Amino acid sequence: MDINEPMINEEIRDREVRVISADGTQLGVMATRAAIELAEQQGLDLVKIVPTAQPPVCKLMDYDKHRYEQSKRERELRKNQRIVTLKEVQLSATIEENDVQTKFKNAVKFLEDGDKVKVSIRFRGRQIAHADIGLKIMQDFASRIEEYGTVERRPMLEGRHMIMILAPKAEKKSFAEKSQQRKEKKAANEAEKAEEAPKKEPKPQPKKKVKRESENMI
Repeated sequence: MDINEPMINEEIRDREVRVISADGTQLGVMATRAAIELAEQQGLDLVKIVPTAQPPVCKLMDYDKHRYEQSKRERELRKNQRIVTLKEVQLSATIEENDVQTKFKNAVKFLEDGDKVKVSIRFRGRQIAHADIGLKIMQDFASRIEEYGTVERRPMLEGRHMIMILAPKAEKKSFAEKSQQRKEKKAANEAEKAEEAPKKEPKPQPKKKVKRESENMI
């Protein structure tokens, strides 16, 4: 038996257990044998869910169905989780504009895929004496990329390398999504105002003066 799996049915060796029904109703403490028989009558399993309690707590359930649903939830969770990787773009202190544009396109692709980007410059020979040139290149690259990512770590000199880390921006909503959201908000506000507005009572109509016969007689 897997140590991570709970004990079920005849695997439970305790003399008595506290039992919970399939719908969560407390059935109280009973002999383990009686609890197993109750589970069999209902076509369910007796599963020990709190082994450290005194007495242990068991629940009536369809354990195969429970394992299947749990496995399904775990698969969904893994599917929705995205592993963020750190991609790298290498610049240089003497980089040309066309190369900068190529590196920029690569960085944008990485960021749009949800990955972080490590931007690095390696100073060769006497270039290290002019690290300020590398810093300007880094700052220019960061300004170009600001529509797609943010600077998570500012450029820092580590030995002969200057390193900057970029992170993807939060996912932007499309124009259609924004437009729909505005319409829904406007409709909700109008409905709220309509509810709050006092109902107008109809104006009372002036009563017509009815002439009595005595008034008509002169």
